[in-house]
Amino acid sequence: MSRIVEIAKRDFNGLLIEQGFTCDCGKHHGTPLKEVIIKAGALEQAAEVVKKYGASKVFLIADKNTYAAAGERVASLLDQAGIPKTVFIFDDDYVQPTDTSLDKVLAGFDASCDLVLGVGSGTINDISKLAAKETGVRYISVATAPSMDGFVSDTSSMVMQGVKVSVPSTVPLAVIADLDVLAAAPRKLLQAGFGDIMAKYVSTCEWRISHLVTDEYYCEEIASLMRLAVHNCVSHVEDLAKGDHEAVRLLMESLILAGIAMSFAGTTRPASGVEHYFSHLWDMRHLEFDTPKSLHGLQTGIGTILSLDIYDQIKKIVPDEAHARQYAQAFDLESWYEVIRSYLGKSGERLVELDKKERKYDKEAHAERLSRIINNWDQILRIIEEEMPCAEELRKSYEIIGCPVSPVAIGISYCGTRRAFLLTKDIRFKYNASMLLWDLGKLEEVAQSLWQEAR
Repeated sequence: MSRIVEIAKRDFNGLLIEQGFTCDCGKHHGTPLKEVIIKAGALEQAAEVVKKYGASKVFLIADKNTYAAAGERVASLLDQAGIPKTVFIFDDDYVQPTDTSLDKVLAGFDASCDLVLGVGSGTINDISKLAAKETGVRYISVATAPSMDGFVSDTSSMVMQGVKVSVPSTVPLAVIADLDVLAAAPRKLLQAGFGDIMAKYVSTCEWRISHLVTDEYYCEEIASLMRLAVHNCVSHVEDLAKGDHEAVRLLMESLILAGIAMSFAGTTRPASGVEHYFSHLWDMRHLEFDTPKSLHGLQTGIGTILSLDIYDQIKKIVPDEAHARQYAQAFDLESWYEVIRSYLGKSGERLVELDKKERKYDKEAHAERLSRIINNWDQILRIIEEEMPCAEELRKSYEIIGCPVSPVAIGISYCGTRRAFLLTKDIRFKYNASMLLWDLGKLEEVAQSLWQEAR
């Protein structure tokens, strides 16, 4: 068993030691996160935790729903403890993680505050972490739902100038997660958290494949943390569906583990792969064209099911070097840029600019990746078998907890899904299934074979 996994199983907060961990991967793993409190009644410790870290005045960020769920109580506790505060509540009915939302917070920021207290999950947490970084103050998270894995990562998932990106942000000093509040959250938020954890099947698989094909940094200790997170949730899915406190605790702990893993690795790679890029593209399309979208975790959960279909097709491929080289040589990059612009509108231009810097379609780079793919094909197939679950078993877990299992369930057609899949290699150059298929000259062929409307 992994040493870090042993620590996580024995004492979750044992991962947060100040000196960190020296690892066989060659990196020293650590996180600025100091403590995580996950228990019934944890909310009552909010003022105590704020005092512990020496804040003189708090800037509390919430939306209408999260303020009602926990923010009002936290504000009252701060008052009782004599801790000054300024409260910022978004007046939007639906807050999106955009540069516009961040600008609203920064415009309303009270410069006399020395700590941001984000009351919420998902969007509120991402905006609050980034606001803390922009203003140079510390951050504490009060979670209101176990809905996503970004609570303690060192990035915020934001749409900046129309493009979904991971922006460096502040890691919280502490996370306060009251099980009474988490279990009372809308059921779809719990389902979203489950979907975000299931994505780790794909991210771990693709991280290992990328290590083989592109020499990307990989750490088995961190990957083991992600496997533990998945196991803890899948093995308690029936209790989670009932809102059982212990199952909710394990889900929240797993989401925190994912954030710690990202901090340990210094990249989002341990927690996201091609399944996340479906979600990013649907978000970007929604902002540009008001097309359907859902919660991030529900979308990544659907993306995980789609990814299993993709990798089932990959397992059937016999690499053909001559065909792959001919495919890359014939690839019309300028025509492809027009496809990106057409699909994403204004934000598509940003992706085109990004690709011109990354040069992932460079013929020499393709030839080098292709050589590694062919030389390591048996190992790639073995990785897929080791990391990917049975699709039907995962669908059963989704059905138990009530997660949607297809894009159609959130208003996205299979035709639109195939189009999105073709672009999942273009968000940024994180080697994934669509780039692997492009390298093999099989991308369009596989995309066309998947997700027929009649299914």
